[in-house]
Amino acid sequence: MMTPLRIAVIIGSTREGRAGDRVTSWFTEQAARHDDLAVTVVDLTEYDFPASYPAEPTASIRAFVREVSRADAFVVVTPEYNHSFPAPLKQAIDYAYDEWQAKPVGFVSYGCRSTGRYAVDQLRTVFTALHAMTVRDVVGIDLLAGEPTPQCTDELRRDASVLLDQLRWWGLALRDARAARPYVS
Repeated sequence: MMTPLRIAVIIGSTREGRAGDRVTSWFTEQAARHDDLAVTVVDLTEYDFPASYPAEPTASIRAFVREVSRADAFVVVTPEYNHSFPAPLKQAIDYAYDEWQAKPVGFVSYGCRSTGRYAVDQLRTVFTALHAMTVRDVVGIDLLAGEPTPQCTDELRRDASVLLDQLRWWGLALRDARAARPYVS
């Protein structure tokens, strides 16, 4: 039996009253329908990151980097704030480097009207610089239409299924490739 693909779903917003935890809950319910996926939620609010980059990693930084290292693939749940993604998400991403390499990243984004597409465009650039592979399709949620619920549109559920299929394919392929030949940048 194959080891399940370990997916870390990262909640990228740390704002009080955020929609990110509810969007993540909906998405992880979609992912739970797949027996071959092991999903872990990584909530940035649970890490006490320092205000500036320290000379030595803190316990929170080390814990976050361990989560990134353990994962075979990622889904970043990100809002769009002012046509970009949140600063705490960038800070967290920067704490790891080698741990992102040769792993796929998918996105569930949300915003008002834009569905978070500007945030995703910028995150693709960041993850490319880290030698991660971003998957093509995105789950984009327009909060003006409401947050996703178990009764959400077929289109959103289909988008989540497509994202998970792409993430599974790339995650398994890259996990096998890393095992056969370590990635070197």
